[in-house]
Amino acid sequence: MKSTCIIIEDEPLALERTKGYVAKTPTLHLLATFDNALDAFAFLKANTVDILFLDINLGAMSGLQLLESMRLSSQIILTTAYSEYAIKGFDLNVTDYLLKPFPFERFLQAVDKAHNGLQTKSQGGLQPTTADAPQASVFIKTEHRLENVQFSDLLYIEGMSDYRKLHLAGKSIMTLQTFSELEQMIPPNVACRVHKSYMVALNKIESIERDRILLRGAGKVIIPISETYKEQFFSRIRS
Repeated sequence: MKSTCIIIEDEPLALERTKGYVAKTPTLHLLATFDNALDAFAFLKANTVDILFLDINLGAMSGLQLLESMRLSSQIILTTAYSEYAIKGFDLNVTDYLLKPFPFERFLQAVDKAHNGLQTKSQGGLQPTTADAPQASVFIKTEHRLENVQFSDLLYIEGMSDYRKLHLAGKSIMTLQTFSELEQMIPPNVACRVHKSYMVALNKIESIERDRILLRGAGKVIIPISETYKEQFFSRIRS
């Protein structure tokens, strides 16, 4: 069964590219296209659509304003040339964020995410909330992009002057996001602050000795536990 979709895009070349991608995808059925959010708003008031391909900069009413102005059950895939809107988009629970110009392979990844969201919704009536479904990853802002960090890959986070360095299985990334921001983004059962300069992934702890943590997969790195975070940390691992 095909998923219905619409494209909301005011750039003719970008619209034609996305239409071409939809035409090449056998699981999609295009209902309509719009070059402004107001016409799309009226259409969505009267019609149910599975997937929206939504540009952000649309003139009088932006794509984000459209999302904020109505409650949609659709899967939302944002398409834009501006990476600075990504965090706001994910705050609005969008399914995926495509940065123009995106290749067909990346388009298919987003569509697959949308199909998974639709399947979850059909099986459970409503999409699960964060409390119902375990969060598996987080988007971290690094340089000029958002990188999807899988919690299963996280080893520890190290403070380095103005930056935080996320040590992952096989690589590391740098971010200007603060420890306070990261603590809000990463669930408490995934990682815990243990020092002013360190957070550790709880499931990577191999042993704790004399206020020092040895992590699996992190080589010979020893993470100190400071007095400030000691009580919080031991309370966390006991629970």
